[in-house]
Amino acid sequence: MSAKRSIFEEVGEGESRETEPKGGMIDQGRGGARGPIRLWLMVLFALVVIMIVVGGLTRLTDSGLSITEWKPLTGAMPPMNAADWQAEFAKYQEIPEFQVQNSWMELADFKTIYWWEWGHRQLGRVIGLVWAIGFFGFLAARKIPTGWTGRLALLGALGGLQGAVGWWMVSSGLKGGMMDVASYRLAVHLGLAFVILGFIAWYIQMLGRDDRALMQARRGKEAKLFGLSTGLLHFAFLQILIGALVAGIDAGRSYTDWPLMGGQIIPPDPFLIEPAWRNFFENPGLVQFIHRITGYLLLAFAVVVWLRGRGSAHVATRAAFSAAFIALVAQVVLGIMTVLYGAPWQVAIVHQVLAVAVWVLILRARFLSLYPHVQSIRG
Repeated sequence: MSAKRSIFEEVGEGESRETEPKGGMIDQGRGGARGPIRLWLMVLFALVVIMIVVGGLTRLTDSGLSITEWKPLTGAMPPMNAADWQAEFAKYQEIPEFQVQNSWMELADFKTIYWWEWGHRQLGRVIGLVWAIGFFGFLAARKIPTGWTGRLALLGALGGLQGAVGWWMVSSGLKGGMMDVASYRLAVHLGLAFVILGFIAWYIQMLGRDDRALMQARRGKEAKLFGLSTGLLHFAFLQILIGALVAGIDAGRSYTDWPLMGGQIIPPDPFLIEPAWRNFFENPGLVQFIHRITGYLLLAFAVVVWLRGRGSAHVATRAAFSAAFIALVAQVVLGIMTVLYGAPWQVAIVHQVLAVAVWVLILRARFLSLYPHVQSIRG
């Protein structure tokens, strides 16, 4: 029988604290090393951005076909002596790009383009290694939060697929009289890189808040803004793919006047190639024209989304939509400058880097539409 209580005794006084509630399922789902995993994803994000830049420079320096074999493991070692260099150069001399376009090259010239492509592939291996060490390390330590194992594994699967797509792209330029990779394969390769980057950026934002905070923020979802930002994201992705088609056939240098093309609204001979569908991938004038028109439409839609975004009840959301819009306007202006200057590699690579910024900022605005930062009346 328990001892008698004083009527002045506080309820619960003297009782063990072990009976205190331990929290619900939301709190339990917060387990894991969210901070370290987020930091690891930030490293992966930076590496993928660098990979996109190096890939762009590899394309702009016409270095992508310098390595004619795909050896995921043994290919990590570059030529170590003169005989190895001669052997690699001999392989390159057998493909159409050398025979038709670069027959003037000596070994020293070949080494320059070789190192660009080798660096590009090596960086891909580094990204794969960083992912594997992080993922399996956190998995072994049982530090992955509930529900995140599949998400983090997806990044590794997409990275492996990207390596295969990269070789699929390169192989298209090694035969059949091709002097460059197929532009549509380049578009797939670049598009997948942006998909991977998008997943990483989204996960970084999700891990920035715990599950309880995300669930509470979700209640304030701004559905219309979320839908509009999703549409803008898809539209921007389409423009990125078309930009890859432009890069794949050097269409950015075909017409260097603006706003007209060759003194016309529609460039001359837009359907010169037979069959007609090939013009959408291989006719430089038509491909550049499509890229321009898509850019104008994207900008017009961005204005609508930005105006709606300004009406958000949340300061951070409004700022995110403004940042995305400013970046997109800058990208349009830079695109015009790229055309007017004949797409020099210095300007073209900045154009590609800014595309990454636009992509990530749109993602940020979309995320805050779904998970707004709720503020008090005092702000």
